[in-house]
Amino acid sequence: MSSCIFAEKTGNREPIGTNVSDRKRLQARRQAHERGLYPAPLNDGRSRNMQANRRANTKPEVVLRSALHRLGYRYRKDFRLELGTVKVRPDIVFTAKKVAVFVDGCFWHVCPDHGRQPTTNEWYWTPKLRRNMERDQIVNAALEAAGWRVVRLWEHEALTMAVEAVVAAVDPSPEHASDTSESG
Repeated sequence: MSSCIFAEKTGNREPIGTNVSDRKRLQARRQAHERGLYPAPLNDGRSRNMQANRRANTKPEVVLRSALHRLGYRYRKDFRLELGTVKVRPDIVFTAKKVAVFVDGCFWHVCPDHGRQPTTNEWYWTPKLRRNMERDQIVNAALEAAGWRVVRLWEHEALTMAVEAVVAAVDPSPEHASDTSESG
């Protein structure tokens, strides 16, 4: 091993991959590569890069949550909703208002502006990205059928526009001007 990654920065100098669960995970990954279930990483750097991708608490999501919190909005983050057979974890959830907000990454959800086709291991990535898009549609339909409003934002959208979209969904304006006047 050329470099040693330590399990903890304290006195424990045991490299990752030496305990039983790490060995089992690495063995399972090797077997999946051999069976062709998913591609082996091109190199250690690419592998670390892909493992660093987060499912929750991405930078665009955290920035949006901070802006909403500063405006006084309170929400649940990464809150699991069970809608029959569909289970979903929106990035931001306003439970009382039944609003689910997703901040989608351009690559992972195939943004029409910034999404790009993979150039390596297309056999793996193309179907995976297609499944992501199909899952997004299924989730949207299930949430809407259950009475939820769905807000989908791209990671590249301007913060002010993203905040406006969420606020509009959480506090929708009345349909008629007379709905705002106080009855006397």
